[in-house]
Amino acid sequence: MNFSNTYIGVPLLLVVAILLALLTNTFSPAKIPLFGQWDDSKGVVRADPQDEMYRVGFEIDNVEKAKEIYDEGNTIFIDARDSDAFEEGHIKGAVLFPIGEFDARIDSFLDRYELHQNIITYCSGRSCEDSHHLAQLLTEFGYENVSVMIDGFPGWVDKGFPVE
Repeated sequence: MNFSNTYIGVPLLLVVAILLALLTNTFSPAKIPLFGQWDDSKGVVRADPQDEMYRVGFEIDNVEKAKEIYDEGNTIFIDARDSDAFEEGHIKGAVLFPIGEFDARIDSFLDRYELHQNIITYCSGRSCEDSHHLAQLLTEFGYENVSVMIDGFPGWVDKGFPVE
C-alpha cells in the first residue's frame, strides 16, 4: 500500500463529498439553512433567521407585555402544544390548538372565532417553533391580528401569572 496516495486521496475525497453535499443542499426543495439563530437571548432558536415566519412585530418578546394584553380581556391565548402538555398546565383561559392537529381543528376554530379576533399563540418557549407555525397558518387562513409570545408557557409560569 502506498501511503502517499492515501494522504492525498482521503482529503480529496472529503473535499469532493463536502462540495457535493453543499451543491445538493443548494438545489434541494427541503434545503437546510447553513446559518441559524441559536442564541435564545436574541429570540426564538431557529435554523433560518431570515424566515418570514419570524418577522418583526409578529413576536411578543416580553412576558409582561403579554400579561398586559391578557388583562385587557379581548385577546385569545392559544396553546400550540400537545394535549398532554396542556393538561399538565396552561395559561388560564387558553384554548388548546395543537399544531399537529391543525387540519382536524381549523374548521371548528373558524366557526368559533372571527377573523379580526386578537390572537396570541404560545408553546414551550424560545426553543419551540410550534406557536410560530400555528400563527403563520392562522394568518394564511385569514386571521388578521395574530402574534406569538416567544417565551411561551415557561416564561408565563416564571413570572407567576395565572395558570390552570
